[in-house]
Amino acid sequence: MPEFKDHFSRNAAEYSAFRPAYPDGLFEWLAAHTAGHDLAWDCATGNGQAARGLARPYAEVVATDASAGQLEHALVHPRIRYRVAAAEHSGLEDSTVDIVTVAQALHWLPLTPFFAEVQRVLAPGGLVAVWGYGLPTTSSAGLDRELQRFYDAIVGPYWPPERRLVDEQYRTVHFPFVEIAVPPFAIEQPLTRRGLEGYLRTWSATQRYSSAHPNDDPLDQIAPVLAAAWPEPDDVRLVRWPMFMRAGRSQGARPSTGRNG
Repeated sequence: MPEFKDHFSRNAAEYSAFRPAYPDGLFEWLAAHTAGHDLAWDCATGNGQAARGLARPYAEVVATDASAGQLEHALVHPRIRYRVAAAEHSGLEDSTVDIVTVAQALHWLPLTPFFAEVQRVLAPGGLVAVWGYGLPTTSSAGLDRELQRFYDAIVGPYWPPERRLVDEQYRTVHFPFVEIAVPPFAIEQPLTRRGLEGYLRTWSATQRYSSAHPNDDPLDQIAPVLAAAWPEPDDVRLVRWPMFMRAGRSQGARPSTGRNG
């Protein structure tokens, strides 16, 4: 069994505070494409961002993560049951889950055993959906270029190798399900400059850079451009993250009737 690489427990509080929320339309689309709405499994839930969205259309959400530190910062919700568990050992019963989701975390999972676990637990008509998002964009082209430089050149050498799957938008992942077409989604969220900086500090590459250079803050290298493009650190601006997703059903699963037609 591959060793669990925990890149996030150490900064779980910052992750909870600064990671963006997923759009309501995403969860409405997921619910419309599942035949049942009794049980959802959000794997690698982190602090429960996706689980909270699933808790609206699904009666119960089991939200698992291998990182106990992340779950300590998860928001309590009456429909969500949090549990420390490896992705390939959910503890769920066969053919009971209406939807399995992985939000911005598939690249950290042992894919072959995880997908086997998904096949085992999915109910007839069930759906598996895995998604992520790319670099944020702002109203400033110059700032966007600097964020790209931060990603590629400054903390770029410190990204774990699994991160390349995000850059490839999971297109190179062998996805052993009958895929369905997915509409485009995006995260749009008002942020202050301090909020954007806090988000950049949650990156695993930023954390690894800081560990390797404890007296060097990598954000200092982009601070002049940040300050010029966004002079007031508490001014609120709209920040956008483009999303990507793959979704499908088990071989031989009956299709959803679709609540929205």
